[in-house]
Amino acid sequence: MQTSTLHFRSFLLLLVAVSIAFLSILLPFYPAIFWGGVLAVIFGPLHRRLRALVGERRNLAAFLMVLIIILIVILPMTFIAGALANEAAGLYNRINSGQLNLGGYYEQIVTALPAWVHGWLDSWGVGDLLSIREKLSAGALQGSQFLAKQAVSLGQNTFQFLIGLGVMMYLLFFLLRDGHALVPRIKSLIPLSDAHRRHLFQKFTTVVRATIKGNIVIAITQGFLGGVMFAFLGIQGALFWGVLMAFLSLLPAVGASLIWAPVAIYFMVTGAYGEGIILILFGVLVIGLIDNLLRPILVGKDTKMPDYVVLISTLGGLAVFGLNGFVIGPLFAALFIACWDLFPDAVSLNARATRDESAAPPPVKPAGSPAAPPPK
Repeated sequence: MQTSTLHFRSFLLLLVAVSIAFLSILLPFYPAIFWGGVLAVIFGPLHRRLRALVGERRNLAAFLMVLIIILIVILPMTFIAGALANEAAGLYNRINSGQLNLGGYYEQIVTALPAWVHGWLDSWGVGDLLSIREKLSAGALQGSQFLAKQAVSLGQNTFQFLIGLGVMMYLLFFLLRDGHALVPRIKSLIPLSDAHRRHLFQKFTTVVRATIKGNIVIAITQGFLGGVMFAFLGIQGALFWGVLMAFLSLLPAVGASLIWAPVAIYFMVTGAYGEGIILILFGVLVIGLIDNLLRPILVGKDTKMPDYVVLISTLGGLAVFGLNGFVIGPLFAALFIACWDLFPDAVSLNARATRDESAAPPPVKPAGSPAAPPPK
């Protein structure tokens, strides 16, 4: 083995080892690092305009952009999280004390149904009111206990949260300030052609901005309107249900209807026809149409993946990465699709290069070079 080859392989081994060690050090802060990068991608165009307004003073522009992000993103999310924690604790107390009994609500709904529906439920094995009521009550209690524990855990881990927030904002400042130099350097390290690198980076930024700008705005709008309607109808825990509708709105096809539809059914079968009709009309004509009206404007039809891919990748991302997965899941799905879109070009380019190498004439020996020895 040649010395240069041995040195190169040793360097690759060292590079892999130190990269793994460095990534293991960063792993505890991966949410802060991830969201710092996401916010830098989202607010990059706005930061470039701000930098032009302040006369290309990069430090001042990055500092002002971080302040704007704190005011319009961090502080509202902090207030909502605090209010949601209080709401979750109150919901747990109501369920634990019996004031909120999902099993009793289910029994009221089933009792109000006509006889043929009871027969249909019995044929499907879901007509046992007692067992289903107990399961619903136990599930609601377990869910509320989980929410209460998460709220307590959030309060206990305030110091860790503040450290992560500080890391994210610190990294965000430098990504905004030096992003124009970092991106070309990162691109140069990817062993692909220029066209493939541009395609992948364009897909990455498009999906990140579309997921945040489009899906988050749509989710916030649907959750806000749903919570306002729940408060108008006198439903307890309107803030909690509104936030839950906002999270579920990230899932296409079903979304917020998983929350408002059962409540509307409960109103209808218990005789509250006015509230039920209002909630159904509002859910279908307002909440349901927001996605169809806003998504083409905020996301664009060219960047939208199939709904089934978004649904599966979002659920898988949430299962693997937690709350961060609603961005990571669709991002990985988009990069997967982009790489397979590039695969035919890569195969054809490789085949063309192989043909050119095989068809190339042998190198001409320079004049005066020694002739090959005759065969013995």
